[in-house]
Amino acid sequence: MAGDMGLARDRRSLASPPRLVYLCCLLSVTLCKTVRYRTYEEDAPGTVIGTLAEEMHVKAPGEISFRLMEPFSNSSLVRVREGDGQLSIGEEGIDRERLCGQSLQCVLAFDVVSLWQEQYRLVHVELEVRDINDNAPRFPQAHIPLEVSESAAPGTRLPLEIAVDPDVGSNSIQSFQLSRNSHFGIEAQPRADGGKSAELVLLQELDRETQAAYTLELVAQDGGSPARSGTATVSVRVLDANDNSPAFPQGSVTVELGEDAPRGSLLLDLDAADPDEGPNGEIVYGFGSQVPAEARQLFRLDPLSGRLTLQGPVDYERQRTYELDVQAQDRGASPLAATCKVIVRLADVNDNAPGISISPLSGAPAGAGVAYVSEAAARDSFVALVSTSDRDSGPNGQVRCALYGHEHFALQRAYADSYVLVTAAPLDRERIPEYNLTLVAEDLGSPPFKTIRQYTVRVSDENDNAPLFSKPVYEVAVLENNPPGAYLATVVARDPDLGRNGKVLYRLLETQVLGAPISTYVSVDPATGAIYALRTFNYEILKQLDLRIQASDGGSPQLSSSALIKVRMVDQNDNAPVITHPVLANGSVEIGVSSKAPPDSLVAQIKARDADDGVNAELTFSFVEEPQQQPELFAINKKTGEIVLRGDLSEELGQVFKVILSVTDNGRPPLVTTATVNFLVTATAPSSSHEVAKPSSWEEKALEWDIPLIVIIILAGSCTLLLVAIITIATTCNKRKKEPYASSPNYSKESTPPVAIWKGHSFNTISAREAEKFSGKDSGKGDSDFNDSDSDISGDALKKDLITHMQNGLWACTAECKILGHSDRCWSPSCGRSNPHSSPHPSAQLSTFCKSTSLPRDPLRRDNYYQAQLPKTVGLQSVYEKVLHRDFDRTITLLSPPRSGRLPELQEMGVPLYQAPSTRYLAPQTDTSEKV
Repeated sequence: MAGDMGLARDRRSLASPPRLVYLCCLLSVTLCKTVRYRTYEEDAPGTVIGTLAEEMHVKAPGEISFRLMEPFSNSSLVRVREGDGQLSIGEEGIDRERLCGQSLQCVLAFDVVSLWQEQYRLVHVELEVRDINDNAPRFPQAHIPLEVSESAAPGTRLPLEIAVDPDVGSNSIQSFQLSRNSHFGIEAQPRADGGKSAELVLLQELDRETQAAYTLELVAQDGGSPARSGTATVSVRVLDANDNSPAFPQGSVTVELGEDAPRGSLLLDLDAADPDEGPNGEIVYGFGSQVPAEARQLFRLDPLSGRLTLQGPVDYERQRTYELDVQAQDRGASPLAATCKVIVRLADVNDNAPGISISPLSGAPAGAGVAYVSEAAARDSFVALVSTSDRDSGPNGQVRCALYGHEHFALQRAYADSYVLVTAAPLDRERIPEYNLTLVAEDLGSPPFKTIRQYTVRVSDENDNAPLFSKPVYEVAVLENNPPGAYLATVVARDPDLGRNGKVLYRLLETQVLGAPISTYVSVDPATGAIYALRTFNYEILKQLDLRIQASDGGSPQLSSSALIKVRMVDQNDNAPVITHPVLANGSVEIGVSSKAPPDSLVAQIKARDADDGVNAELTFSFVEEPQQQPELFAINKKTGEIVLRGDLSEELGQVFKVILSVTDNGRPPLVTTATVNFLVTATAPSSSHEVAKPSSWEEKALEWDIPLIVIIILAGSCTLLLVAIITIATTCNKRKKEPYASSPNYSKESTPPVAIWKGHSFNTISAREAEKFSGKDSGKGDSDFNDSDSDISGDALKKDLITHMQNGLWACTAECKILGHSDRCWSPSCGRSNPHSSPHPSAQLSTFCKSTSLPRDPLRRDNYYQAQLPKTVGLQSVYEKVLHRDFDRTITLLSPPRSGRLPELQEMGVPLYQAPSTRYLAPQTDTSEKV
């Protein structure tokens, strides 16, 4: 008991102070902490190995959690407590020999993930399992038979079967003991594989005749505390003498063999010699008793030729050295044997491709090839542990790993040949739900081996998306007077999340409408978002109902959004017009009308209203025509309701005229309100309010016309008139260009003296008859005032007046005036206005014109200039045109009486008659110029 307690104290001392903690930093925030513990095999289940929280210096254990990674195949051997990372022995316990066999160092490595302050950390644990002396040495056989010739010389060695002890180090076989005898001794020999073997040594010569057999007890003892041992019985039979025994050239031979050597490869050609003849000289080769069965399957020794060849595949990673005891024995009656030790050392070649093991943090098992990571994971979040391995050694076993597939993930080295797969960018499941990654592991051998592994990372959903409506505001129209429960509309919100995170529920946000909760007006289906009316809507009371619908998902925390629904009531023609003025009494009203009221005077105005809106509220007033109705005395404006008197009531005193008033709206179907209007003719004087109303029937008709049609008609008429004007002008101009100037007609000689007229820069004379052709009649172009209905002036008077002016020195414009301007002695049209200048010659005779003229000047007195403002006269304009477009070939004198002509009711202007100098004026032949 005391020994056990001392052993326990020794274990604790080894487990606590010598703990080696190595911290290796990864890139970014992911840390890998390597912790090494020591424990002994065969500790009881539940034995505490250590606590990871203490190694990570966590003061409050509740802040961190630990979890054993799944690729650890021996998870039943060690348990990890989630709260503080306490490591303890599993239910099955730990057996070092089962884990590591004959390896001198046994380390159990596994990984633990810790979540601390929302960061993942990888803790690499290396648990060294120390050996205890729990196994005793054991011989393969309890009875070991040997044969030796009586002629064998002292010092001859006889190999014994190898004793086996699964323990290692000091707990393995350390010594051998042989029972007391005088002829044999025992020696322990180290082996190339680290074990020890025993050989029986002949101490003195044997004499078969004296003693033919020996029985010895062999004891193999380990170095444990307490020590353990194993025994076997060795029977030695002494054979008759044989002169010579076979002999090998070398007692020990070492052979190098590549692990990739093919089957049948020759390792060694053994050649033992025996000088005897006959059967005593014939040699047979074979493996000694110390060669294990595994080696016998891998190597073949030809019994006759001694050729050692490779029979099975060897693996450097499994066993690097083989020690073969080869015996050469003759065939004599008392066969003698010789032993040669052959050590086969394997050379490593790059014959193993790297292995990739991926252990996800969460999700499917390690072999499923799928890892899960939350879309809310921060940058450099831990996703999976990638472990690489290569059974080769040296550069052939060094592996480098690379990641291909997407820039959202990265591979960071954790320790040795292990890597951590982390996120390199924010993830969004709604955009990319799954990533297909490629891991490539390649060793440094020549040629290198490469392993490619496909791996899938699926992004797990987080409630990071609120339900979203298709638009923030919906507009819905519903007819008033709807029945309760009527369907109004459906709003739909989409949530791209999955499962409960994407399940949308709808609810109505409470508010007050006209003092009542909105939930009394409408209801919302929480599953579909359908909106129903709970009451009948009245447009005249509520024209628009604004409600807000909230869509919430089922995630945690719950996310929501809302949309505004504007329910617009559509008016129906459900209200008839109501007459507000004058006030009705039992559906009738009496209106007094003065018998002295003139026709078209305003009698009264009917006012009405309609609770509806728009077209439904547009009212039309009318009187209902009854059969056998007397002539209409009253008329009502359809739009304004004004009642106008149309007839004479002077003879209707005391009479009552009854009419039916109809007020109709423009709804569909229209609603009508009627009332009886009694017009009582009274003797009172008409009030000042009874003004004469302007007839508005034409205005009403114009208002009732189609405005676009009117615009189209006006435009079409304007275009037509413009086109006709253009064609007329073009035709007239074309005719004038083609028409030759006509010569002056031959007038018969008369006693009328010639008339003097100024042409160009000189006076010319024309006959009086030619002058009579200047007509003063209206041209018909509409701008003449001579022949209007209010004018008494005839064309003859104009002609006489024109002749008078021509005789007094005025002349007509010529074609030159259009190009060079008017001469100072010609007269031309001007706007009709009064002459602001008074005449400097009051005694001169005055003449009246209907056209503005520029009077001729005396070339010697050019400062005298008189402008006459005459009314525009088309008749005179025709005279201008005749004079302007004619070219006279002869000169005649135009005489006019030197007295003023009078044009009544026209705008007048008095101007002095200008007397031309005698040098420029052609005097008439007679004295008729003084006559009227």
